[in-house]
Amino acid sequence: MRRIAMSVAVSTMVLPLAGCGVLDAAGDDASASPTMGDQVTVGLLLPEKANTRYDKFDYPIIKSKVSELTHKKGKVEYANADADAGQQAAQLQRMIDEKVNVILLDAVDSHAIAPAVKKAKDAGIPVIAYDRLAEGPIDAYISFDNELVGEVQGRSLLERLGAGAGLSDKIVMMNGSPTDPNAKQFKEGALSELNGKVTIADSFDTKDWKPENAEANMTEAIGKLGKANIAAVYSANDGMAAGVIKALKNAGVTTLPPITGQDAELDAVQRILAGEQYMSVYKSYPDEAEAAAQMAVAKVQGKDIQFDALTQDRIDSPTDKQIPAKLVQVSALTKSKIKDTVVADGIYTVDEICTASYKSACAAIGLR
Repeated sequence: MRRIAMSVAVSTMVLPLAGCGVLDAAGDDASASPTMGDQVTVGLLLPEKANTRYDKFDYPIIKSKVSELTHKKGKVEYANADADAGQQAAQLQRMIDEKVNVILLDAVDSHAIAPAVKKAKDAGIPVIAYDRLAEGPIDAYISFDNELVGEVQGRSLLERLGAGAGLSDKIVMMNGSPTDPNAKQFKEGALSELNGKVTIADSFDTKDWKPENAEANMTEAIGKLGKANIAAVYSANDGMAAGVIKALKNAGVTTLPPITGQDAELDAVQRILAGEQYMSVYKSYPDEAEAAAQMAVAKVQGKDIQFDALTQDRIDSPTDKQIPAKLVQVSALTKSKIKDTVVADGIYTVDEICTASYKSACAAIGLR
């Protein structure tokens, strides 16, 4: 996949448009012909349960936004494939049979789902790729800027290693699932920062993003390299970072090397507080999920101006070119940034983060 353009954050694009009246402007041009009113049914297909974000953030935010946009007349039909590509294809077929109006698809396997996407297209149901770029004739794509995620992770590792970092420093890379196109982009972004500056001593593509698979991979890397010879670990997400940390501790490592993550899961925020995980990547799920809901509703209501405003980027997939897209920006979450990110945005409360085990660590950074 090739990134064509970079978007500004949703908060800086959507709200000003709404302020100018554009987002409410159905039919403001000749091509905008609303196809239906508020009786919208959005099919939402999410990929797995190992990452808590999908059930905790994405689904409820999309459901709430669809209800808001349709004066409480629209609804969301939700299914989670639990990392099973075959199950997700069956779920998509069921939504075609139920004649939902539009589908938001976060693919388990971006390539394997392509025939099902084609079936939806043939049935006249638009498919918007959500968070991961599915192959096949999708109508639009919304995700975070995935290459930037990897760049932020790689750059953070180098900053933590300091000015003395060099090729003598051995890095283990714990990449995501090979069936997820995002994982490839995260890896490419990280390597653009790390290559030539440190040594990638071992690298794994982790099946299904599962922490237990990351733990097994890390145990293998420790056996090859020796626990004292690992300067840092690039982990593509927080769940796998937990597996990496478990493997290091089981090997008797008491002073953990810097370890990256992504998704700002609550457990990861607490590990960052405790000094076990160096950083995560904060991605504003409300921005992504609300924009996806806006795109879905606009698409089936024929609000072309709104839809075009939300998809000003262009993306190429292995099967299609110049797909309308929106790329949402991200930021590094280290200990000093917890208050300004997940707390400020209402993702977690201070009470949720600062449980008994973490009260002193919270106090040390003024988190009260």
